[in-house]
Amino acid sequence: MLPLVCAAQEPGSPYPQDLFRNPLDIPISLAGNFGECRPGHFHSGLDIRTQGREDLPVYAAAEGYISRIKTDKGGFGHAIYITHPNGYTTLYAHLNKYIPFLQTYLRQQQYERKRWDVDISLKPSQFPVRKGQQIAWSGNTGSSSAPHLHFEIRNSETEHPLNPQLFGLRVEDDIAPTIREVVFYGSNVYEGAPITVAMAKQGSRYKPTRAGNSRLRMNNDTLEVQEGLVGVGINVDDYMNGSENTITFYIARLFLDGEQVSKVTMDDIGYDESRYVNAYTDHKTRQQTKRWVQCMFKVPGNKLTRIYKFSGSDGRIDLTDKATHELKIEITDNNGNTSTATMYVSPCIREEAPAADAECTPFRVGKVNEYSGPGISFTIDERQLYDDICLSVRSTPDAAALSEKYRVHYPYIPLHHYFDLKVKPSKTIPFDLRSKVALMYTDGKDTDGKEAASVENGWYKASVRNFGTYWLALDTTAPVIRSVHKNGADLSRLKQLTLTVKDDMTSVRSFSGTIDGEWVCFEQHGNSFFYEFDEHCTRGRHELVFKAEDENGNKATYKLDLSR
Repeated sequence: MLPLVCAAQEPGSPYPQDLFRNPLDIPISLAGNFGECRPGHFHSGLDIRTQGREDLPVYAAAEGYISRIKTDKGGFGHAIYITHPNGYTTLYAHLNKYIPFLQTYLRQQQYERKRWDVDISLKPSQFPVRKGQQIAWSGNTGSSSAPHLHFEIRNSETEHPLNPQLFGLRVEDDIAPTIREVVFYGSNVYEGAPITVAMAKQGSRYKPTRAGNSRLRMNNDTLEVQEGLVGVGINVDDYMNGSENTITFYIARLFLDGEQVSKVTMDDIGYDESRYVNAYTDHKTRQQTKRWVQCMFKVPGNKLTRIYKFSGSDGRIDLTDKATHELKIEITDNNGNTSTATMYVSPCIREEAPAADAECTPFRVGKVNEYSGPGISFTIDERQLYDDICLSVRSTPDAAALSEKYRVHYPYIPLHHYFDLKVKPSKTIPFDLRSKVALMYTDGKDTDGKEAASVENGWYKASVRNFGTYWLALDTTAPVIRSVHKNGADLSRLKQLTLTVKDDMTSVRSFSGTIDGEWVCFEQHGNSFFYEFDEHCTRGRHELVFKAEDENGNKATYKLDLSR
């Protein structure tokens, strides 16, 4: 039996080691860990596997009180927050049900408010809990693709999630991280041409291999890379015993000629800065190849503060002297397992400027940037860009659309938050259909839409946060409601009634269900809507009426006669 090991600790670590217990009664096996790169955010806790099952008992990790309960169709789904008296808060997410007294309280609140998605703050005296007391059952609710428990430890004052493995939670892991690639960047991550170096383990260390990159130039054991200040990125996977899931490292260090240039530590990442994962990683490479390359340097618009430590130049290595240098990368996981990559680099390649586009508009990082064309207009503020770009906008006619289709730059260039995009229709829209206009979007793979509001001079606008292709379309189609149950069916043996609701162009904005005219608590999971039979549906025959409305006000009603 391999030993159970606690997380590697930095000298002088402030985290208590015996305060929190495992929130499950099975050994911790991870499907995801703190600091993992996810689409649009850093992972903020531990995803603890539940042996492929739901409804495992979930326990309070320490003494405190239940300070918040929340139900949501996405995100954490059913979630419990426990505030502890020593400055920490724990979160338990993707739950199925709460313990009976809490579940009863939740149902009362939902029926009083006539809505199932609630976010309720609680007083310390309402639901105190002991360490090890059961609080819920695990599940697969919210934005969860398989049964597991999402567990967080937060600083109660700052609300920042902290790395739970720094608190002495025991995980079986003696597997060192795998260093797959090292990537070298010039002055611009998005518009330059990085050099990718595949790595292979040779003896106790990882070293470069020529495989898989036609641009790689090696002179004996020396890599030829860009001149000047060069950014280094890493593609790393970590694993733990008994699991095929990839997880991330705890600490990454970059050394040049034996001197530390940069250090990344996955220990404290606030929700307010989590979207900077799109600046921390090479977003272009991720969008085009699905590979996560994590930058050991900061691009100009990256505002992450706590996880980085630099000796200068925002983590870029200084190759301005044109000499050959030794480069070392050291990757350590949460249990102290370490992998090292070593190589020599020579600045022999001049960075090529990207091909100029006569029709592009320079957009500068840290500045307010505006674009205005005959049929499209928008402004992005100084926080939007992570690096300079030369914005390209192209339009093409589309007979089936209300406007031309506008390709606004490229989907692989990230933006930090929402902005208003305005589009002018190329066709006359009847007055009674002006509330039915949707702004459609595609990144070349998926297509979706949202309600577009009419503004001055015939323009329409919607809030968006991605580059890609946009156009206006007419949305007059109501959502489609379906049931797996036959009209008049006897449902006495079933625990719940399930419907599916899909909208062709936008999304379901609101819904409600009644039985014999009285509101009942339908819950949404994606396109599924279900009602668990309770005292509001007694034995006998009943009429269910379910209504759904999309973003453009198109309404649908579904009726079902049922027997209990």
